[in-house]
Amino acid sequence: MKKFQLQTVIKHVVCIILSIIVLAPLYMVLINSFKSKTESARMSLSLPTEWFFSNYAIVIEQGKLLQGFFNSFLYAGVSTSIAVLTCAMAAFVLCRKRTKLNKGLYFFILSGLFFPINYVTLVKILTTFGVANTRLGLIIAFTSSMIPFCVFVIRNFIITIPVEFDEAALIDGAGPVKLFFQIIVPLIKPVLITVFILEFMGVWSDFMTPLYLSGSSSMWPMNLAVYNFFGKMTSNWNYVFADIVLTCLPVILLYIVGQRYIVGGLTSGGVKE
Repeated sequence: MKKFQLQTVIKHVVCIILSIIVLAPLYMVLINSFKSKTESARMSLSLPTEWFFSNYAIVIEQGKLLQGFFNSFLYAGVSTSIAVLTCAMAAFVLCRKRTKLNKGLYFFILSGLFFPINYVTLVKILTTFGVANTRLGLIIAFTSSMIPFCVFVIRNFIITIPVEFDEAALIDGAGPVKLFFQIIVPLIKPVLITVFILEFMGVWSDFMTPLYLSGSSSMWPMNLAVYNFFGKMTSNWNYVFADIVLTCLPVILLYIVGQRYIVGGLTSGGVKE
């Protein structure tokens, strides 16, 4: 009994330490976003001597965050929607038609999980097709980067669905399109929502891709607006922290709303073939 209690105490202590490690930087960012320029530069964990709520209004106005919010929502929403829908179709075909070609194609797609993005090659390809430095080019880049993860997760979920559902639908006269959208999609709804939320947050938080592929500041998402307040000659850390808080707020709210789908969707697909 004592051994069990000791293990419980150790687990709680470890969880508390890990929580502090995660929450301390978030607290520092939040609290320094209300400080003056001089005080925020110290990056201390103490409360502000004077609260500057106007930092957020200045960041929204001067940092063009409304435009950045539109760009972020456009990139994340459109690319994630396209990726989830098309990858669900591909995963269904790869799962149900297990030919040697489809099996090799699946492992080829899966290899994308282990290779980093080569931005030099990516820029060259987008330039060749005439979509470099455009919002369309960014959407294409984001969508393609999601394919390996989406196919992998959705396929593992579809494997758990009995083939008898397909056979029953085909006997009733359903075609491939009707079978997928009316039978399969409702059954895989949890994993579709899970993948959508995870990939949406990933695109929203992606800093490097828009940095390399954006041709002008008008294309910048919210997380790149930090460059309006941070540079070689000056650093307004209070505005930088306020910008970070405003950028993180939408994905935090999205995660809070969809966290039950994330847990349920990921665990439901954990079945071996």
